[in-house]
Amino acid sequence: MPTTFTHSPAETERKEPGIGGKPPLDRRPTGGGGGGGDDDWQNQSHGPRELLYRIRLYLFSVLAADMLFFALLVVFFFARQAGLLMDPRTHYFASDWRRVQLPPILYLSTALLLVSSVAMEVARHNIFREIDVLEEWLGLGKPALRRSLPWVGATLLLGALFLAGQGSAWKQLTAQGYAFVHGATPASYFFYLMTGLHAAHLLLGVFGLILCLTVLSRLKRVEFRQIAIDATAWFWHTMVLTWMVLYAVLIFGQ
Repeated sequence: MPTTFTHSPAETERKEPGIGGKPPLDRRPTGGGGGGGDDDWQNQSHGPRELLYRIRLYLFSVLAADMLFFALLVVFFFARQAGLLMDPRTHYFASDWRRVQLPPILYLSTALLLVSSVAMEVARHNIFREIDVLEEWLGLGKPALRRSLPWVGATLLLGALFLAGQGSAWKQLTAQGYAFVHGATPASYFFYLMTGLHAAHLLLGVFGLILCLTVLSRLKRVEFRQIAIDATAWFWHTMVLTWMVLYAVLIFGQ
């Protein structure tokens, strides 16, 4: 009997897609029964890299709105400084702006904040160090975490010292007669407003550092530890940059 060859269903689907058959399927190897691990690696929309980019995008959007708020505050600062009021006795227009002498402790606190930014960047660099991350992926310990934790702790300490310096500066200004009360001079009012709002934002950063130190050792995957430190670092750097702009305005803008 002559041998008869018939097309298998798979061949029919591949050769005749135009008459109802399914298109050819691109089946990727899974590495010998790995449960689709290769597909998970190819699907970047659900991977840690995409999660890091998403968190950065959300964080940058919030920080951009925050920076716009501080920019408007600086604009109001200069607008109020340039404003003129009429003296009821002489009927002449004059400025009621009186320069505020900044307490010297602000120089020290600013230097501490700059050093804290450097420490936070070192922590961020260490958590992304390829050699250490590879060892963590291979289950050979947590060298990246051990390198990063001391620098995160140093950032927290320096940030707390900066806030303490701000409190000391406010007390010194109050003792000099520049209290934040009704009828205060416009310059002192803006000083408390600008430094106080920045201190509130930096306090959120301090809480973020505390939370970061708390959860880092509990996160099992190195990718999540990278995301935690990276997001905290970007927020902290932004607050440091904001303070440098505000401090320059208070020094040279009066």
